[in-house]
Amino acid sequence: MSVQYRAWVLFGLFLLAGTAAALAWHLFASTRYVTFELRTADAVSGLIADSPVEFHGVEVGKVQRVQLVDPRSVSILLNVRRDAPITRATVATITARGLATRGFTGYVYVALEDNGADRRPLVVLPGETHPLIPTAPSQSVSLDTTISQVKEDVQQLTDLVHSVLDQKTVGSLKHSVDDLAKVTEVLATNSQKLDATISSAERTAMNAERVSRDVKPLLESSQQVIKALQNQILPETEDAIVRVGELSTSLQEISTEIERNPAVLVRGRGPPTPGPGERK
Repeated sequence: MSVQYRAWVLFGLFLLAGTAAALAWHLFASTRYVTFELRTADAVSGLIADSPVEFHGVEVGKVQRVQLVDPRSVSILLNVRRDAPITRATVATITARGLATRGFTGYVYVALEDNGADRRPLVVLPGETHPLIPTAPSQSVSLDTTISQVKEDVQQLTDLVHSVLDQKTVGSLKHSVDDLAKVTEVLATNSQKLDATISSAERTAMNAERVSRDVKPLLESSQQVIKALQNQILPETEDAIVRVGELSTSLQEISTEIERNPAVLVRGRGPPTPGPGERK
């Protein structure tokens, strides 16, 4: 047997051993993992083969294939460990960590969570090849989408500033600033006058307070005089007025009587002395 023949035989044995090992690994892997399918109408930018599949934050598999089904839907095959607790309550969400697009920091993965109480296992529906896991709205945000949104927000802010701060408004603001500067300068120049005015106002207030204290005893004395007038002088004055009124009435009666009989002035108001032959 030649050396060349032996080399070919050895190469064939290695090839058969490698093929057998690959088949064994494939059979072993196929028994450890189960294939599930997702279908979504959301954009799946950044999701590629071998992207992680996590169940409640724990990695349980990999993305096997991402394929466009039609212009509005995508099919995603997942290889998930057989011991992962996937049931009819499981929901898949395409999620991003960081700014996850190809070539940038972060990555996109499939997050699995329970969203119900049905713990029955998923089965292959008629007409399907793999069990279907329901999907929730995607939470993936890519860097280009973020930059585009930021650019749009900046543009809106710029338009708003331009619409508010037109040339007329800017000119008015400038004039207002100039006027404010002039007022500040005048206040600084006349600060001593302002201090003197404030001091004068304080002295005036103190004098007013002092005058108030001096006037208070005078007011109290005036109140006492008024009370004396009300309690003593006024009642006596009223009595005098009453007496004057009575005297005036008496004088009026006497005057009337004199007018009727002037002889009263000679004889007095008593009855006349009886004449000869008259009785008293």
